[in-house]
Amino acid sequence: MSQFFMHEKNDLVNEAIEGVLLSTPWHNLSRLDLGDEIRVVVRTDWDKSKVALISGGGSGHEPAHAGFVGKGMLTAAVCGDIFASPSVDAVLNAIINVTGDAGCLLIVKNYTGDRLNFGLAAEKAKNLGYNVELVMVQDDIALPENPQPRGIAGTVLVHKIAGFAAEQGQSLDEVKALAQRAIDATSSIGLAFATCHIPGEKRDERVEAGHSELGMGIHGEPGVVTLDTQNSRKISSITTDKLAQSLPDGKQALLLINNLGGFSQLELAVLTREVLQSPLAARVTHLIGPATLVSALDMKGFSLSLLALEEPFLEALNAPVQVLGWVPVYDFAPISLQSAEKVGSVLDFDPSDNAEVAKHVERVTQTLIDLESELNALDAKVGDGDTGSTFAAGAKKIQRGLRDKQLPLDELPTLMALIGEQLATVMGGSSGVLMSILFTSAGQKLEEGSALPQALMHGLERMKHYGGAQPGHRTLVDALQPALEALVAGESLAAAAKAAQQGADATAQMQSAKAGRSAYLNQQSLDGVKDPGAYAVEKVFAVLAG
Repeated sequence: MSQFFMHEKNDLVNEAIEGVLLSTPWHNLSRLDLGDEIRVVVRTDWDKSKVALISGGGSGHEPAHAGFVGKGMLTAAVCGDIFASPSVDAVLNAIINVTGDAGCLLIVKNYTGDRLNFGLAAEKAKNLGYNVELVMVQDDIALPENPQPRGIAGTVLVHKIAGFAAEQGQSLDEVKALAQRAIDATSSIGLAFATCHIPGEKRDERVEAGHSELGMGIHGEPGVVTLDTQNSRKISSITTDKLAQSLPDGKQALLLINNLGGFSQLELAVLTREVLQSPLAARVTHLIGPATLVSALDMKGFSLSLLALEEPFLEALNAPVQVLGWVPVYDFAPISLQSAEKVGSVLDFDPSDNAEVAKHVERVTQTLIDLESELNALDAKVGDGDTGSTFAAGAKKIQRGLRDKQLPLDELPTLMALIGEQLATVMGGSSGVLMSILFTSAGQKLEEGSALPQALMHGLERMKHYGGAQPGHRTLVDALQPALEALVAGESLAAAAKAAQQGADATAQMQSAKAGRSAYLNQQSLDGVKDPGAYAVEKVFAVLAG
């Protein structure tokens, strides 16, 4: 059984429709009271004096179709079960309840079930005296030999353009003609890494890891070809090349970038970048998205729709609407970089020698390098397993400077500031920043005339201030603070090392962590395990006390 956020599968669509009705900010939507089997979302502000627009189909394509009901777009949406066309009766009831003397236009995606159910409903409505017309959206160009191209994300462009014409009071013939022009001008192509996950069913895993499927349908239907790549540039090149071939010579276009449901915002941003750096971008003047407009549940993929622009299209697409699902059109403009002044190192120093300092730097850095695997193994029990690698990266950077004689060893304030600067660069995550704060602040205090223990204690206080850790929180502070307190009190390095060891030992018995990654773990996971940072401090002071 698949995982899906729902109560009962049979109630899923009806409950989702209620969620749509509850979330519209204009309070302009309702549902026809015709029982649970007939699901028709309608405008509450409709007076039948204008051409009614009805669309719909299977659910699972949200925000299509109910998300496009409202002023400026659809008059009604007829919602079927997941990926199942609504019944003839449902469509017919929608027509009868929203259609006045101006007539009604059905906007249908080109799938067999939708063609048959909407088509028969239209014929029945005509027999009852209603003026009904139908247009079929067939924008999918992925299957070039298919005599019946599918209707996919380009459908929403037809909704918007026809909706504008209807809102302006145009006749049924005029609205239908403009909708057909939009259909003829629209081409779409989709690609997915994985099929959709139908509620209550096992996911189809036919697309192998590292592959993608060009032209996968919005119900999970097989596409035209499986590609042995998920590389963003290769995929974007393939899809944009096919779209460019569909655009008439000399025509400029609007591009819709549509999420099929499972693409993250990060991936959509990369997709947008790749598409708009392709040769196709030279003919794109306007954009919609990236956004989810016609989805396929949680399908891991996207579609691109291209609308060859004509005089009335942009006015229609830019007109305001009161619907949940629409996103604004915007002009395409290439990236422009703003000139800026780069801040580099603020340190101006000359390398210098100091044998005693060099000895301590060598011993400390080598200790941390040698501890890499041990610290990683310890951190794997209570964190993400990278403490050793993080500390070793910082130590290696400092050690290279030592061996290349590029450190101001005889100028402790400058040395501390330089170490702080370099650790922030080479140590990942929060550790590098925290260590950088400590050393940078300590260097400032040394510059002001403080002794080294007091300067280091000041650096620790600033690190605690910004990082939030305090003694007892099960971090390196539990070992570092008592060690530095011993030095500030005038005690020996041996005493400081003993204090660090006792502090590190204590972390293994603390009931919980209140800072760092360990704070996300329960007591059972932490019991008897030293904090990796505290253990590193223990070992450093031990070697210094040597």
